[in-house]
Amino acid sequence: RVQMAPRIQNKIPNGRTVIEGFANLQEAQDIEIVLKAGALPAPINIIEERTVGASLGADSIRRGVRSALIGLAIVAIMIVFYYRGAGLIAFVTLMLNILFVLSILAALRATLTLPGIAGLVLTMGMAVDANVLIFERIREEYLKGKSVRSSVENGYSRALITIFDANLTTLITALVLQQYGSGPIRGFAVVLFWGIIFNFVSGYFISRTLFTSFSHGKKPLNKISI
Repeated sequence: RVQMAPRIQNKIPNGRTVIEGFANLQEAQDIEIVLKAGALPAPINIIEERTVGASLGADSIRRGVRSALIGLAIVAIMIVFYYRGAGLIAFVTLMLNILFVLSILAALRATLTLPGIAGLVLTMGMAVDANVLIFERIREEYLKGKSVRSSVENGYSRALITIFDANLTTLITALVLQQYGSGPIRGFAVVLFWGIIFNFVSGYFISRTLFTSFSHGKKPLNKISI
């Protein structure tokens, strides 16, 4: 709470000055009490004093980006190794998702901070999780003896509700953090918000379009690499 805002007219010698403009003696005494109450009863001894330069933040960003790239490479290798051809489609949609998010940040002229990198990594994890869910549904349908075309259609249809619910709950959380958070929390929420939106678009619709184009092509597939 601001008690008063005195204006300094000249230099304060020896730590003494005069504040004028009080309506009466009582008001001056009240301000005196406030000033004395804010004084520390003991001296402050400086144990250590350091100045942190901008290079520390830049180094943290480089390490965060490096960690994200390493995680992306490991995820790409694992998903391609386990799901083969379908894993390649998942990797393509994952890269599109990342490019979409970075494009939005560039359009907004936003700076990618460490919390933003964390939000991007979380988005990558949710994108892979959505693809894994879809592929497992397709595999279940295919193992039942259904055709590739039917397996793809049923797999995506069955996974839609689960993916939508998961993305919706995370999207609501990102909106709340973006609305009431500040600083790093808001940066994390902004990246997560756009990442979830593009995750749903690329992970479901673009991925389904790619799968459908292969299964409904001029030479329909008799087998599926999943």
